[in-house]
Amino acid sequence: MESIRILEKYSAPILIGLSVALMTWAVTTAGGFGPMLSTPSQFGIGMPKEGQFWSVFWPAVTANVGYWATLSLNIPDFTRFAKSQRDQVLGQALGLPLFMALFTFLGLAVTSATVVIYGEAIIDPVQLLGRMQGVLPICISLFGLMWATLTTNIAANVVAPANAFVNCAPKYITFEAGSFMTALLGLIMMPWNLVSSTHGFVNTWLIGYSALLGPVIGIVMSDYFLVRNRQLDIDSLYSTGDRSIYWYKNGWNYAALWAILIGVLPTLPGFLATIGVVSGLPAIFAQLYDCAWFVGVAVSSVVYCLLMRGAPGAYQSGAGTQGGLGGPLPAPQAA
Repeated sequence: MESIRILEKYSAPILIGLSVALMTWAVTTAGGFGPMLSTPSQFGIGMPKEGQFWSVFWPAVTANVGYWATLSLNIPDFTRFAKSQRDQVLGQALGLPLFMALFTFLGLAVTSATVVIYGEAIIDPVQLLGRMQGVLPICISLFGLMWATLTTNIAANVVAPANAFVNCAPKYITFEAGSFMTALLGLIMMPWNLVSSTHGFVNTWLIGYSALLGPVIGIVMSDYFLVRNRQLDIDSLYSTGDRSIYWYKNGWNYAALWAILIGVLPTLPGFLATIGVVSGLPAIFAQLYDCAWFVGVAVSSVVYCLLMRGAPGAYQSGAGTQGGLGGPLPAPQAA
């Protein structure tokens, strides 16, 4: 993890500098911000996608939320190294939204500039590099593209699954071994097929797994903020059996399992229709699937809170008794 921290620490300013250089190229080549940002909306009156804004907006929002859904679940892999609660709050509140917004604007602005420069919108960085002139700019751009891909994938796609492999057999699997296992699994998944088309990447992959992760996040948030009232028993988090108040029923929290299942069900028909398994479904299922993450969070949160009402220790400060799908839960203690 220390090597990853160092890599990310020094890669950030390099990538920011290269991004500024790309924006500078786009502005100067397109003749300024005016022409660069003058491309009319495709959803405007008389344009090819007139009246289709909302049908594109919600899937796009869900896909962007789903893009961060994985990191939102495994962010403790990084925040646990913060020196204080204030540091991790500031790091996430300022670092993630601010730079995500800036890089989003960069992508939109440069894509809009390609319409002015080349007469067509080029969204693929590799295709854009193929249009550029000069060996040095192309080499620098290729370096930036490879560096960004490497650092982003290590932080967002390697750390969490590598830790998951380690947790499966900590006596035998190291973090390095887990990282190689993750890389191998990534190759087996053939990710190039996922990004071969915009529809497949956004509608099938991003929205598809957000339909699964939404219920998980809903359970985590509702359990911590509503059921537990932000109280955790630290000793129980690292204990098993009757010593842990989080052992539930033989180590299984059936309330959470039911909440995940029920949270996925509303968006499952839309997913099956998207991948071509079923057809002829009512439009409501497609609309639910377009908002899969939000639907999953809402449904699973409500179901989980209802099922946990019978569990001792939930929604109260005193000790409880046996009951509820969550299993035996003595009152949680403040950490």
